[in-house]
Amino acid sequence: MSKKKKEHAKVLSQRMIAPDIYDMWIETGLAKEARAGQFVGICPKDASRLLPRPISICEVDRERNALRIVYRIAGKGTAEFSTWQAGQELEILGVLGNGFPVEEYQGKKVILMGGGIGIPPMLELFKELREAGANAAVIAGYRDRQLFLTEDLGKYGEVYIATEDGSVGTKGNVLDVMRQEKLKAQVIMACGPMPMLRAIKQFAEEKQIEAFISLEERMACGVGACLGCVCKTTHRDHHSHVNNARICTDGPVFNAKEVDI
Repeated sequence: MSKKKKEHAKVLSQRMIAPDIYDMWIETGLAKEARAGQFVGICPKDASRLLPRPISICEVDRERNALRIVYRIAGKGTAEFSTWQAGQELEILGVLGNGFPVEEYQGKKVILMGGGIGIPPMLELFKELREAGANAAVIAGYRDRQLFLTEDLGKYGEVYIATEDGSVGTKGNVLDVMRQEKLKAQVIMACGPMPMLRAIKQFAEEKQIEAFISLEERMACGVGACLGCVCKTTHRDHHSHVNNARICTDGPVFNAKEVDI
């Protein structure tokens, strides 16, 4: 389990990379322990917004003590973040969540699937799987031709693209790419909107493929305070004695077989 601590950090750089989507590098000691699939809580400076906003880790640079986050403006908190400039100080809570399993898939064929704002965590995961010796490829799903992070992902291997309107790559979703390209996998690791994850869970069960899905879309506070991210599980929690899990503290990554979505 990750250690949770709030610390002062600094914005190293920030730029808009697609409409309402921002790419920020943050200097923080939390980079030393961060791994793919985990997230951090970014604290708004506006005192009227009390809770940190959970944002997935896109990339880790341990040499620079830096974390990269790529986020979409979804409300007042993230709108505030988008105004921050290089050199500005902030408070960050982390590292949070359990992350994706990586080391045990050395030599295995792994397909990563990211949809929309679920694409950013695939970058660090792609890098870590490649470093661990996995045979990995990634499928990135977008609404239209407003792509982001495709060049970054391409540094680590094969990238397949799906767009809902067919403007780039395969017309359809990430599973349409899987079928059209006749891709094979021993394990799928995915992050994206809930309909996509439901479809991946069903596909993995039909094909008898192991699948790990990140349910971060369902998170609110990210620290277990609001209980807004509870999901049903196939096993009983030994604390609450119910078939529930908090995505922010028990996840956000789950074996797809263990959650009822």
